[in-house]
Amino acid sequence: MIWAAIVVTALGCYALKVAGLSVPQRVIEHPWTVRVAALIPPALLGALVAVQVLADGHRLVIDARLGGLATAAVLLLLRAPFLVVVAGAALVAALLRL
Repeated sequence: MIWAAIVVTALGCYALKVAGLSVPQRVIEHPWTVRVAALIPPALLGALVAVQVLADGHRLVIDARLGGLATAAVLLLLRAPFLVVVAGAALVAALLRL
């Protein structure tokens, strides 16, 4: 049964890829499509960050991870280098866990 699920999933992925390649060029170049496509990656990244920071299984939690995220947001607003942002967020989260 598991092999059937794998085959169906693989065929579905292939069909999705073919469907994407068959979209007319005028639809791809439409300003609305370009604008929406530019907004999807930040929205997905924000959703992933929110789930990783605020969820613990099926529960909503507020712990040291939120402090680290807040620190990273402030450092990003101050235009700090990426390594400084990561180190600062990790340091604050570690201190809050103490």
